[in-house]
Amino acid sequence: MSPVASNRIRAAAGAVGELMITLGVVFALFAAYSLWWTDVVAARQASAAAGHLRQSWSATAHAAPPAALADGAVGFLHVPAMGRGQVLVRRGTGPAVLDEGVAGLYEQPYPSAMPWDAEGNVTLAAHRDGHGAAFHDLDRVGPGSAVVVETADRWYVYRVDGVLPETSPENVGVIAPVPADSPYDRPGRYITLTTCTPVYTSLYRLVVWGSLARIETVDARRTPPVELRVGR
Repeated sequence: MSPVASNRIRAAAGAVGELMITLGVVFALFAAYSLWWTDVVAARQASAAAGHLRQSWSATAHAAPPAALADGAVGFLHVPAMGRGQVLVRRGTGPAVLDEGVAGLYEQPYPSAMPWDAEGNVTLAAHRDGHGAAFHDLDRVGPGSAVVVETADRWYVYRVDGVLPETSPENVGVIAPVPADSPYDRPGRYITLTTCTPVYTSLYRLVVWGSLARIETVDARRTPPVELRVGR
């Protein structure tokens, strides 16, 4: 091969290498922007929906509040170990629900129980990254952690009993009324939180299980349970 041809090949290879690097940077920036922007949009949507729900509770303070609004909103989830504030809870786990930065109640294959039901498993899913990333720090939640569901007239306080760090997305038994692979072997009043893992992927599911510890009635000031006042 002549020196001229060799130089041309090296130049072409260098140009291709630079192009690949540039494309890699562009794709990385686009992915970062997409995640950031979906978080911004979801935060706005969740905040507006949360305000709507609280207004509806105020309007029905002297009447029986509806179990859910027309948009499926039923209350708020509080998990101090995740280091964030309230997460709106709505019915459904499709993109139209979860992409708004909320936690969704499963409707299939095992319909979620409601916190006020006498027995059952309250099952919730939320995004780990993008679209509000409501469960981004679910891996911080461990045995003994408090999980609180706030409804119009009650605080439902749960204690985490078990964590499944990684399981297949097809392992739907983890959200059954008596969840598979959990510490439970009989019906009770449970809560299950699920999200994708590892972060920024959807390869597996992270699962957290808790059982009902107590119920508190909401007072006029909506004073939260002690678990939510620590550090205030």
